[in-house]
Amino acid sequence: MAYLIQVSRALDDLEERVLVPEKKVLYQFSARGHDLAQILLGLKLTNVNDAACGYYRSRPLLLAMGVELADALGSSMARAGGYSDGRDIGVVFNYPNPGGPAALPMCGGVGAQYTPTAGWAQAVDYCSKVLKDSSYDDAMSVVLGGDGSVATNGFWAALTAATTQKLPMLFYVEDNGYGISVPSTFQTPGGDIAKNLSGFQGLHILTGDGSKPEESATLISDAIEHVRSRQGPCLLRLKVPRLQGHSFQDTQTYKSAEFVKNEWAQDPLPRLREFLVPEVITGAEWDAIEEDARATVEKAREEAEARPVSDPLRVTRNVFYEDELQQRGGQWTRGYSAPAPQENPKPEGPRINMVAAIRKTLDHELATNPRVLVFGEDVGPKGGVHAVTLGLQDKYGEERVFDTSLSEEGIIGRAVGMAMAGLMPVPEIQFRKYADPAAEQINDCGTMRWRTNNRFAAPMVVRIPGGFFKCGDPWHSQTNEVQFVHSPGWKVAVPSNAEDAVGLLRTSMRGNDPVIFFEHRAMLDAASARRPYPGDDFVLPFGKARTVVEGDDLTIVTWGAMVERCEKAAEGRSVHIIDLRTLMPWDREAVLASVRRTHRCLIVHEDLGTAGFGAEISAVVADEAFLDLDSPVVRLTMPDIPSPHHPLLMEYALPSVEDIRAKIDFLVEF
Repeated sequence: MAYLIQVSRALDDLEERVLVPEKKVLYQFSARGHDLAQILLGLKLTNVNDAACGYYRSRPLLLAMGVELADALGSSMARAGGYSDGRDIGVVFNYPNPGGPAALPMCGGVGAQYTPTAGWAQAVDYCSKVLKDSSYDDAMSVVLGGDGSVATNGFWAALTAATTQKLPMLFYVEDNGYGISVPSTFQTPGGDIAKNLSGFQGLHILTGDGSKPEESATLISDAIEHVRSRQGPCLLRLKVPRLQGHSFQDTQTYKSAEFVKNEWAQDPLPRLREFLVPEVITGAEWDAIEEDARATVEKAREEAEARPVSDPLRVTRNVFYEDELQQRGGQWTRGYSAPAPQENPKPEGPRINMVAAIRKTLDHELATNPRVLVFGEDVGPKGGVHAVTLGLQDKYGEERVFDTSLSEEGIIGRAVGMAMAGLMPVPEIQFRKYADPAAEQINDCGTMRWRTNNRFAAPMVVRIPGGFFKCGDPWHSQTNEVQFVHSPGWKVAVPSNAEDAVGLLRTSMRGNDPVIFFEHRAMLDAASARRPYPGDDFVLPFGKARTVVEGDDLTIVTWGAMVERCEKAAEGRSVHIIDLRTLMPWDREAVLASVRRTHRCLIVHEDLGTAGFGAEISAVVADEAFLDLDSPVVRLTMPDIPSPHHPLLMEYALPSVEDIRAKIDFLVEF
């Protein structure tokens, strides 16, 4: 304990005195005052399936978990290797630690750490109870946050999940009284989250002084024991002094001199010395420990400074899974091996709609892969608002197909934690617009593989119905699939028929990357989208478009519900229609080959025109096939408005068969 706190202090001192002034460290957050209790906590994480997720002031916890000092310093200096290979801020930690407890990838956003940690706790519970793996029986997750983070959506979503599900999770709140310059009284009434949560059912609450060694050790031991003994989640709030500013640049002018003096009087380091010397060790031994810590940090500095900057040519690597398996996260790292794929459909039975096709695919993967979990709002007894999951909970039980609280942040955040723990979560967002509250978790999940340089990944499949149906409105009929294409690390599927839905969904659920699986509401039961079931092993590769009809005079590029309309509009005309099927990646080669043959290109999509995905396609065609064109590249889209509610207004805004036909005639005659 004494050695680790001295190491933490020496690291802070080195950065503040030398590395920041020399501009070798660009972001620095001192842990002084927070360090003692964090180290006590880290030393208690002893189960190989434990996991912790902290924030930018959590380095002492990682030191206690065994992170290499050269990695800690080298990451702060953005050198090659370390947490991110220079891709992320050095205080955004991660520690895969194969064979031991992991520090899950932290995020730059305040409060974003809570729901993934709840997901890990739920995975621990699942692996213990359902998979019958005894190594998880007393494992747990720990999340660290400051007093400012208790005002975030993530904190409350995780708190709801942990208490309603009785998850093995410890909420560790370091209350230093300030969120940068904003006092804790602005984050929670009276500035005491423990007091305010005193009536929160299912939550064991402990509170105390994190600057006092014996009190901190006792409270941390009690909290850990409560969670490990499966009595439910615990919230431990420790008051700690923030002995430096929020970051190196923070002068703390918002604090009075008297307040700062009182903070330093609560420094846990001299209190630890007073506690240990002379009852446990001598003064000379204490001094030797301090000297050893400083020497070790100096040696780590030499090693870190000797590391080069990462090769810029590698900075585009590891957005998606390539050829090297990540160290943590995903079912592939837990021994999962998918059955042999079959890219040729073997149709069986009558034509079925997309609802039945998706349900049958989920059913088969649930039956053959115990790591698959399906969850979201109303997916249980109700079977989903679109009936896609109907009957699955009855067949597989509440542990594998379950309803969640009404929090998209909580749904996707928990899925991230489950995926990192080696499960294959398949969360559902009821409608496209409802994904917006989960935008932070979606973005953080997608960048995980890249920002940890392939140390962590969180493969999952997020099912999202969207688009128009019999009527429209701004809340249930949005598409905006381009937003997910703009989220690095996500694959995006947009099937237009039952057969493609089966193949793309199965590929996604057996794969090693996160996928947005877009289910168009108008196609779920459309006659044109019905196909025979293509077999239990049918898969479709991403980035491979489908030729809907052959033709010579014009290329139409489309996807989703517009495929049906384009096909109707092209009747009697020699038009080559391409259904992209996936937008990330998309089949550039098929589009360019067709345009070079037909010399004309029309792009039709339901999303808004400005900055829609059609703009990307038209730019690529203009860049790479300009000299082959005999007419302008034309887009036909929704105007830049939300989807209108009344069917007449909605159809006026949507690309219609007549609109598409008119564009075909214009381009062919151009």
